[in-house]
Amino acid sequence: MGEAAMGRRATNGPVILLAPKRHGDARGWFMETWSEAWATSCGIEARFVQDNQSFSEAAGTVRGLHLQRPPHAQAKLVRCLRGAILDYAVDLRRGSPTYGRWTAARLTAEGAEQLFVPVGFAHGFVTLSEATEVAYKVSDVHAPDCETGLAWDDPTLGLDWPLPETGPVLSARDRAWPPLTAFDTPFAYDETPLAAPGERMN
Repeated sequence: MGEAAMGRRATNGPVILLAPKRHGDARGWFMETWSEAWATSCGIEARFVQDNQSFSEAAGTVRGLHLQRPPHAQAKLVRCLRGAILDYAVDLRRGSPTYGRWTAARLTAEGAEQLFVPVGFAHGFVTLSEATEVAYKVSDVHAPDCETGLAWDDPTLGLDWPLPETGPVLSARDRAWPPLTAFDTPFAYDETPLAAPGERMN
């Protein structure tokens, strides 16, 4: 079982926590970080077209909550290359019984966990250590005209951010996103419930 944040969460569905296998010996270890066949066997049908990477100097750096609208909506596969993060997915699918609810998982460089965030979910994370690097695959290209987001601290969402006493480190853009009540979602419910990422797919 992966470590997941407790909060306004549902219990099973499309947000998937993955744990690639590491093969170690006296030299160190080897790991396949991505395999289309493996991902398909885990229930991931997205085809990824772009890889992104971020570096955050301070613990308590919040990036999110982000998403892109159609026609360039993105699914994401997120992993932590250095340090640790708490990674969030918020259900924004109109008609979903878990609309506005969220799930989260702790991703670490040591554990090599990956979180799959489907289309129709806002995504964000907070760094749990200094000098943290995060990499993620996306299923569509970066399209500035389609970028949107939600307020990271919206009380309607009630995300449980583990922050230092000094508070979050945020960009000006991430301070300005609207609350859920002002968000007109372009996504429809696909009959797949939101998941708490408690199951590892090997």
